[in-house]
Amino acid sequence: MNEPAAATPPVAARAQPLMSIGEVLAQLRVEFPDTTISKLRFLEAEGLVEPQRTPAGYRKYSWEDVARLRFVLTAQRDHYLPLRVIRDQLAELDATGGAPGRQRPALVAVGPGGEVPGRVPAESSAESAEVRLGRAELVARSGINESTLGELERLGILVSSPPGWYDGDALIIAQAVAGLAAYGLEPRHLRGYRTAADREVGLFAQLIAPLARQNDPAARARAAETGRELAALSQQLHAALIRVGLRSALGR
Repeated sequence: MNEPAAATPPVAARAQPLMSIGEVLAQLRVEFPDTTISKLRFLEAEGLVEPQRTPAGYRKYSWEDVARLRFVLTAQRDHYLPLRVIRDQLAELDATGGAPGRQRPALVAVGPGGEVPGRVPAESSAESAEVRLGRAELVARSGINESTLGELERLGILVSSPPGWYDGDALIIAQAVAGLAAYGLEPRHLRGYRTAADREVGLFAQLIAPLARQNDPAARARAAETGRELAALSQQLHAALIRVGLRSALGR
């Protein structure tokens, strides 16, 4: 993965006046097009950035604030890290005098592989819902065949969006199925994944629904963020349980 573009401003830019939240949004949307003012306010409420305030209460951001925001957004997009982990990384950088915008967020070592088990590929993390693939393109990019795709849809493991488009998560599912097929696992063996996922969705939805129902944009942003963190934690838990079970099966 490439480093964030323009992570630190040129020397001449550092002398520019502080920026408004709209100007910061324009800066970040070049690299993070899904960013909104509500998202920036949410990250401030979570203590990840602390812009200055004018006497009238308007937010004013420095280039260091923009670098910090870019660090957070990159960690979410490229490494799918939950905010609590990003907050710890920022605190460590603050304590050591590091510059958040000048380096890629480090992965958190939680197992023998040294990476967060639930890490999502950069090409399909935050923007996965915006990806639009036709049926033929999904087959070509994932490595599955038309027959397997039909079976996945019949079992409810993979679902298209009207009028027949597939998003980035559908591509991840299809690629995972293709990888498992190399070991002899067929779509019929994977029905339990769909059932388990539906149970988790029902459980998590109960936690998120009260926030999602509110008209406050900040509450809805918090609901979306909570959903991402729950998904990441669930992936970590699942991967760890699989590793423990396999070690037991191998007598280790």
